[in-house]
Amino acid sequence: MNAPNRWLPVVGGVMMNMALGMFYGMSVFMLPLEKEFGWTRAQTSWVTTIGLALIAVWYVIAGYIQDRRGPRPVAVVGGLLFSLGFFTASYTRSLAVFYLTAGVIAGTGSGFGAGSGVFGPLALSLIDSVGWRSTFQILSVIFLAMTMTGAYLLRNPPPGYSPSGWDPSMARGATRTGTDVQASAMVRMPTFWALWIAYGLGTTAGTMVISQLVPFARSSGHSAAVAAFALTVGAFGSASGRVLSGWMSDYAGRLNTLLFAVYYCYGTQLSVYASTSADFFGTKNVGFNYGLLLCAWGVAAILGPFLGGRVYVATGEYRYAFFVAAAMSIGAIATLALAHNPHTAGTEHLKLELEIEKLEVNLNSNLKS
Repeated sequence: MNAPNRWLPVVGGVMMNMALGMFYGMSVFMLPLEKEFGWTRAQTSWVTTIGLALIAVWYVIAGYIQDRRGPRPVAVVGGLLFSLGFFTASYTRSLAVFYLTAGVIAGTGSGFGAGSGVFGPLALSLIDSVGWRSTFQILSVIFLAMTMTGAYLLRNPPPGYSPSGWDPSMARGATRTGTDVQASAMVRMPTFWALWIAYGLGTTAGTMVISQLVPFARSSGHSAAVAAFALTVGAFGSASGRVLSGWMSDYAGRLNTLLFAVYYCYGTQLSVYASTSADFFGTKNVGFNYGLLLCAWGVAAILGPFLGGRVYVATGEYRYAFFVAAAMSIGAIATLALAHNPHTAGTEHLKLELEIEKLEVNLNSNLKS
C-alpha cells in the first residue's frame, strides 16, 4: 500500500484554521455595529463570549465524533455552519440576531487559527469600502470555499502508521506510554483538574485581549490601520507560538514548556495542552478527553470578554482589566506546578484505576453478550 501524502492533511488543516480563525477577528465589526445601532461595548462583547464558549462545548461532541468517524465530517459541518453564520450576520437588525448568527451559528462551526491575522485587516478594509453587511457576505463565500476544500483534504493516517525513518526516541521530553485512559478515570485524577484550572486561568487573559483588541487600539487613539496591524501581530504571534512551542515541548517536556513559556504566547496553551492531554491520557480517546479539558477554555471565553467589556464600560479604560488578567496568569502558573505526568513513579493509584476501568468494561461487555 502506498504511503499517504502527509502534506495534504497539513494543507487542509491550515486552510480550515485560516478560515475559522477569523472568529478571533470578530472585534473588527464592533465599532461599525455600535455606531449604527447605538450598542455598548459590553453588549457587542457578548458575541465573542457566546461564540468562544460554544466552541469549547461543541469540541467535546466533535471530538467524540472524530474519534469514531474521522476529521472530515466534523470539518464539513464546521465549515458550513461558520460560513452560514457569517452570511446570516449580514442581515443583523437586533442584538438577538447578531448573537444568534455571529455568536451561536459561527461559534458552533468555528475553530482556531491565524485567520484573524490575514482576514482581520481585509475585513477592516472591506468595511470601509463596502460596509459591514457586504463584508460579512464576501467573507462567508471565501470561508465556504476554503473550509470545504480543507475538509476534503483531511484524513486520518492508516492504523499503525509511522513516517519512514521516524525515531520516537528523539522526542526526549515527551513521555507517551501508550496507555489510553477513559474519560471516567481521567476526571478522577488530580492532575486533570490542575491542568483544567490552570488552562482556564491562563486563557482568560488571552480571550479578553482577543475580544477587545481592535476597540482597545482605537480607544487608545490609534488609527484603523494600526488596529489592523495589532490584530495581525497578535494572530501570527498566537499561531507561531503553537508551532514553536509544540516543537519546544517535544524536547523540553510538556509541563516545562507550559510553566516557563506558555504565558509569553497565548497560542502556546492551545497546542501544548492538546499534546499534554495525548501524552498523559493516551491518543485513543484524545478527541473526547481533550474536549473535556478544553471546557476550561470555554469558561475563560465567558470571563475574558465579559471582564474586558464590563471594565471598559465602568471605567472608560482597559487598564484594570489587564491587572486582573495578570493576577489570573500568576495563579495559573502556581496551579500548573501541581500537575505531574500520571504515568511516572509514585502513581500506583493510576494503574489500579485503569485496571478497575478495564474490569468494568469487560463486565459490561459480558453482560450485554
